[in-house]
Amino acid sequence: MARETHDVIVVGGGISGLATAYYLLKRLPSLSLLLVEASPKLGGTMQTRYVNGFIIEEGPNGFLDNKPHTLELVRDLGIEDELYPSSPVSNKRYIYTRGKLRPVPLSPVAFFLSSLLTPWEKIRLLMEYFVKPAPPDADETLAQFAVRRLGKGVLETLLDPMVAGVYAGNPDRVSLKSTFPTIHQLEQRYGGLIRGFLALKREGNLKGGPGGPGGRLTSFKGGVGQLIKALGKRLEDRVLTDAKALEVRREGGLYVVETLRGTFEAKALVLASPAYEAGRMLMALAPSLSQELLAIPYAPISVVALAYRDIDTLRFPPRGFGFLVPRREGLSVLGVLWDSSVFPNRAPKGKVLMRAMVGGDRNPSLALESPERLVEMVRRDLLCTMGISASPEFIQIFQYEKGIPQYVVGHSARIQRIDRELEKLPGLFLNCNAYRGIGLNDCVANSIAVGEKVEAFLNP
Repeated sequence: MARETHDVIVVGGGISGLATAYYLLKRLPSLSLLLVEASPKLGGTMQTRYVNGFIIEEGPNGFLDNKPHTLELVRDLGIEDELYPSSPVSNKRYIYTRGKLRPVPLSPVAFFLSSLLTPWEKIRLLMEYFVKPAPPDADETLAQFAVRRLGKGVLETLLDPMVAGVYAGNPDRVSLKSTFPTIHQLEQRYGGLIRGFLALKREGNLKGGPGGPGGRLTSFKGGVGQLIKALGKRLEDRVLTDAKALEVRREGGLYVVETLRGTFEAKALVLASPAYEAGRMLMALAPSLSQELLAIPYAPISVVALAYRDIDTLRFPPRGFGFLVPRREGLSVLGVLWDSSVFPNRAPKGKVLMRAMVGGDRNPSLALESPERLVEMVRRDLLCTMGISASPEFIQIFQYEKGIPQYVVGHSARIQRIDRELEKLPGLFLNCNAYRGIGLNDCVANSIAVGEKVEAFLNP
C-alpha cells in the first residue's frame, strides 16, 4: 500500500498538537502537514458539554490573561468577541480548614488579620525573612521547601491544598523548581520570599497575592471547546481522527508513523500526545528516550459536575471561585469549583453548577472509584463543607486514569536527558503538558517554540 508523504506529521489533537500545527501553517502556508488524533474528537480533555442549559467543562475552564500568547492566538483565529472574563466575585477563594470555609484574604494585611493561620504560624511565616536560601542546584519537594522556609502550618493549610487544586499533586513529591519556578527563582535571586516580594514591590513588578495568581481567569462564552473548534476549522482536511498511532520508525531519513488508518511518512515529526503515549510509540526507535517518557508520572483525577435547581436552597451560597481542602481535613474532594459563580452563563438563571475534583496524587485510588461511589463521596463532602443536602438536578462524571502529569523531584534533570536524546533524532520533536508547564498558556507558548524549531529544521 502506498504511503502518504508529508513535510510534517503531528501526532495528537489536543491543544498542544493543534496549536503547533496552526502556527506551522501560519508561518509556512504551503507546508504539507497532517495531524493524526486517536479519538473521534479533537481537544483531549478540553471538551465542553451542553446539558439542559448548563455549560460544563470536562477539564480546564480557561486561562489567565496575564500572558500574551493565548490572547494572541484567539485574535488570530478571529474569536476575540467570544472571550468571556470571569466574574469579579471569583476573586473570593476559600479554604476548608478547622471545620469551616475560611476566605483567603486578598492583601498581606488582611491575610495576617485573618483566621486562616494560628498566631504562632503567622510568627513562623514572618521568620522566613531570616532563613538562608537553598543551594542553586537543589531540587527540593514543595514540602521540604515549605517546612524549611515557612513552617509546617503554612504547608498544611495553604500550600498542600494549592498544589492539589492546581496540579492534583502531592507536596511530598512535586518539585518546587519545576512546579513553582517563580517561587524557586525568588529565593535564588533575592534570598527569600519576603525579600523577593518587597523587592518586586519596589520595582513595580509584584503581581498576584495571597488570593491567587496574577491575571484574570478568562474563557469563552460557549466554553473552552470554542477554542478547539476554531483551531480544528482552520486545519480542516489536514486532520485525521480515529487514527491511533501505533509505532514510529525511521526509514531513508523520513519518520514513518503506523496508524489504525494507514501509514504516513514525513521529514519532521511532532509527538504532541501524552508522554506515556509518546514513550509507547518510540519503544523500538529510541528505547532510552522511551523509558524517560514512560517514567513521567500522571495522577488520576475525576471531575464530578453537579447542577442544582435553586441557589436559595443552599445554606452556603457559592459566591466566589470555590474552595480547596487540606489533606489533614480527611475529606475525599481536593476542592470544588463554583463554575456558575466564576462564569455566570454556565448555568440558567437562579441555578447552580459546581465541579468537585477527586483523587489526584494525594488519593489516586479515589479517582478510579465507581461513579456511584464518587457521587456518594462528593455529596457527603458538600454536606460537610457547604451544608448542601439537596439532591442535584443532574450529575456528570469525567474520569481520567492518567489525568495530570506530575513534575516530581528530578523532573528538570529528566527534561535535560530527554533533550539530549532528541539531539540524536533530528526532525523529532515533543510537545505536551508533561514537559514545561501544564496550563493552557504554557501549552500555547510551548507550541510556538516547537513550531519555530520545526521551521528551522525544515528551512536551515
